Amino acid sequence: MNLNSIARAVFLLVCCLASVGVAQTEAENANAEPETQTEKSFYTVDHYDSEADPAEQLVATLKRAKAENKTVLLQVGGDWCGWCKLMTNFIAETDLVSGLMKEHFLIQKVTYDSENSNEEFLGDYPKISGYPHIFVLNADGKMLHSQNTEELEEGKGYSEEAFTEFLNKWKPSDETSDDDE
Repeated sequence: MNLNSIARAVFLLVCCLASVGVAQTEAENANAEPETQTEKSFYTVDHYDSEADPAEQLVATLKRAKAENKTVLLQVGGDWCGWCKLMTNFIAETDLVSGLMKEHFLIQKVTYDSENSNEEFLGDYPKISGYPHIFVLNADGKMLHSQNTEELEEGKGYSEEAFTEFLNKWKPSDETSDDDE
């Protein structure tokens, strides 16, 4: 075997190993992707969109809620709302809250802004005094509770204890209670 043959053999070996490494990485990424989707899967609508039809989105959200036995949270607000952004970050960054969301809830963001106040859709719910606001619905679409999120705040953010208590109260196993309607 001459030097060129050895160099070619080494080159082919390196290429094969690189291919195996790429294939392994792709397989790992393919396996990891569903976990990433699962982390965000409790959002059926994860952004505020002035052009969206929340009634149409709610039909899809309720269908999924029935299939997964989950409670629906309509989070009303907009990109203009600092507390709305804080809530989204709080939910994502607070493990206990995020875990409860993944297990028991679906969130649909509903826009209320200067371009679209969604009066027709929100007209079916109690008046809102501040944003964000959460309406709790069972999987059939029945409103169980209207939540002023100020009650979930603590200082310049949200209270893990208050938010957890709220979620535990309204997870599907407790949704038959109409005490706080």
